[in-house]
Amino acid sequence: MKIATILGTRPEIIKMAPIIAEINKRGINQIVLHTGQHYDKEMSDNFFRDLEIPAPDYNIQVGSGTHGRQTGLMMKGIEEILVEEKPDIVLVQGDTNAVLAGALVCAKLHIAIGHVEAGLRSFDVTMPEEINRRVADVCSLMYFIPTEESAVNLLAEGFSRKNLFITGNTVVDACFRHLEIAEKRGFEEESLKTLDIDSMDNILTLTMHRAENVDVEERVRNIISALKELSDMNIIFPIHPRTKHTLENFGLFDELNNLDHVHIVRPIGYLDFLLLTSKSTLILTDSGGLQEEAITLDIPALTLRYNTERPETVTAGGNILVGANKDAILENANRILNDSEFADRMKNAVNPYGQGDAAVKTVDAIEKYYREGNLNIAAPEDIMDSFSRKMAKIDIDITVREFEEAENGLIHMVFDGEKMRFPTDELNLKGMMITYDKRE
Repeated sequence: MKIATILGTRPEIIKMAPIIAEINKRGINQIVLHTGQHYDKEMSDNFFRDLEIPAPDYNIQVGSGTHGRQTGLMMKGIEEILVEEKPDIVLVQGDTNAVLAGALVCAKLHIAIGHVEAGLRSFDVTMPEEINRRVADVCSLMYFIPTEESAVNLLAEGFSRKNLFITGNTVVDACFRHLEIAEKRGFEEESLKTLDIDSMDNILTLTMHRAENVDVEERVRNIISALKELSDMNIIFPIHPRTKHTLENFGLFDELNNLDHVHIVRPIGYLDFLLLTSKSTLILTDSGGLQEEAITLDIPALTLRYNTERPETVTAGGNILVGANKDAILENANRILNDSEFADRMKNAVNPYGQGDAAVKTVDAIEKYYREGNLNIAAPEDIMDSFSRKMAKIDIDITVREFEEAENGLIHMVFDGEKMRFPTDELNLKGMMITYDKRE
């Protein structure tokens, strides 16, 4: 078996590192393809060495550009490599242009796609990430899903439960694995050494890069106005180059940089950032991945967005959506700082993303599919069975597996009276409403 992994950005490298390491550990033939979507050296070049995984076998080096240009260049480069390498399955992670390009190419080449972190939905179609993740799911064969809630999203869109694997999120594997590396080496970034992070109290780590925030002057001004009043906190702001440029255009960069309690630093390496996160009192972010890392590391998070494709973090109690609302930012930040009971509830929120074994579960599923011949994509040779779509209330003790065998059907959705459930084989259906396909 040969597995190809497509990477394009720093978050993808981080989250796929545990899977790449697990594939190597098992001696499976593997190639890693880096699209070079993140062209800033600080964003990706040193990651593979730092994370103790092999360097990519290929780097397309597409760099920056419009969505169309970037995606087109990626598709061209990915196609050429996959035609030559002929992998049995290609893994993509998340919702970037690299994911979109890889999924489309594989669909056209009839190569199986495994989508890691599948099923996330913000339901905000103005976000390019939402389009990317939806298209990738349409093209995929195997879905490696972080939570039951994300699995239900896919069931609601008509995907078969047989191809859905609730593995947890590899962000947990990555945090545990990489924090251990980071703690052994300590801070390497000079700006963090100069600030003497270890001696600081009440650290607020800030990230802000999404266009819906940094490109809208009113929102940026609201956020900065809140930061001004959080003078009891040491705000560490590794600033994205694009964000810095926008703040300068709005005439806000110097205003923020001159605040004594705000420390703006250049983008820092992942391991330094993970170590900084672990030492923080509070995370203020518009990043999706950082919402996951915060709850994994037991750090309260306030998210500068009005929606999130990580709603489980909010439901669990470790994350609060505050948008760009100054009052909401200040109220919740001050409460975390001054109300220990409230802060402890957020810190002790149960992590919805698992226990750190997502990589093992993912590779286990791929090996099983390979052994059973399920990675082969070919035109059907049998005439399609007719089926009827039904709904039923179940009044007897019967599991999902037993029901499907008895009815020659496939269950799609299960409602237990309070919420939608994922139909695992052993789930007892008594008292539940179901929808299912019955083959005639």
